[in-house]
Amino acid sequence: MPQSKPCIAVDAMGGDFGPSVVVRGALDALASKSFKLILVGREPEIRAELSAAGALGADIAGDIEVVHADQVIGMQDKPSDALRRKKSSSLQVAFRLVKEGRAHGVVSAGNSGATLACGMFILGRIEGIDRPALAGILPTEKKPMVLIDVGANVDCKPHNLVQFALMADVLVRCVLGVPKPRVGLMSVGEEEGKGNSQVKLAFDLLRKSSLNFVGNVEGRDVFTGDVDVVVCDGFVGNVVLKLSEGLAVSLGRLLKRELLGGLWSRFGCLFANGALRRFAKSIDYAEYGGAPLLGLKGTIIVCHGASNAKALGSAIHMAATFIKKRSNEQLLEELSAHSDLAQFKRRGSGILPEHEPAGSRLHGAGGGSMVMPLRPDAAAHDPAPRENPPSGVLMMNG
Repeated sequence: MPQSKPCIAVDAMGGDFGPSVVVRGALDALASKSFKLILVGREPEIRAELSAAGALGADIAGDIEVVHADQVIGMQDKPSDALRRKKSSSLQVAFRLVKEGRAHGVVSAGNSGATLACGMFILGRIEGIDRPALAGILPTEKKPMVLIDVGANVDCKPHNLVQFALMADVLVRCVLGVPKPRVGLMSVGEEEGKGNSQVKLAFDLLRKSSLNFVGNVEGRDVFTGDVDVVVCDGFVGNVVLKLSEGLAVSLGRLLKRELLGGLWSRFGCLFANGALRRFAKSIDYAEYGGAPLLGLKGTIIVCHGASNAKALGSAIHMAATFIKKRSNEQLLEELSAHSDLAQFKRRGSGILPEHEPAGSRLHGAGGGSMVMPLRPDAAAHDPAPRENPPSGVLMMNG
């Protein structure tokens, strides 16, 4: 943990609403006085929002700093373009502050693909991790659980899912305090052999790992609290996450309509008001704020583009908690010593078990085989000169 207060770089220009929401969320979070913030973006706009909030006094002078960045990465920008053409963007500047040691983590509600790309190029990946993943912390009937990946990688190989599971296992133990997390694999049925080829191969790898793997889980099992980690690719995870958010909002509206629909139900609300408030809080995504991006050499929290001030504040608190608990350092230490991760290494354009020669293949149950390329076609889609591209970045949407 840092010797002084944790310092978090906040992308003030990120999200659908920019500084008007980000600055309010940052100021609300800063009321705890337990960390420092660097607001990165167009300084005149940020200071105008600070002034409007009455936050230019000496009481926060030591806890907040503004760093100017004149470019903004939009939600429609491709990650490759954001990297090459917007080096003075608020997002890239925020990551460089972490690289230079001026900040300990980054919080952004901006373009998630660009956030991943900037993190991989500027901070770098943890050794042995091919693709960083977004870990959504979700409420359940019993206690919070982790759904990984919720959007960073829409296409994955089976060994990517194993790496996601390893990272989430460390996260749940270090942050949520579960000594032996139960890990499940998202599929269309609980029985072994259910699912597509990716899921079947990942099932075999997870079963052979040292993780507390409990087998396949279905979508209905996510919120029961019977598993601590659910693993899936980013396409499935993002659908599950947004479906859950939409369902929670719709259920709340339906409940409100029924409770306010008659005199007696309104009267009953007076007695149930406390329980209803607790229920609303438990399913409010803003309570969690964002998803940690695991697998990079730094603490990064990615927020929903439509996040409100409360959600931004919660994400900043989450980042501060991760930094204080040295979560990323523990993740790096445990993964570097993990035997399951050590058996894979990069060879040319593929990831292969150390004991297999280059060009070997993984064989599925049906007798077919598949190689495991990182992205050998990336250069063909992007002929402009650049550094070696990280796998999985250029296919992401903003």
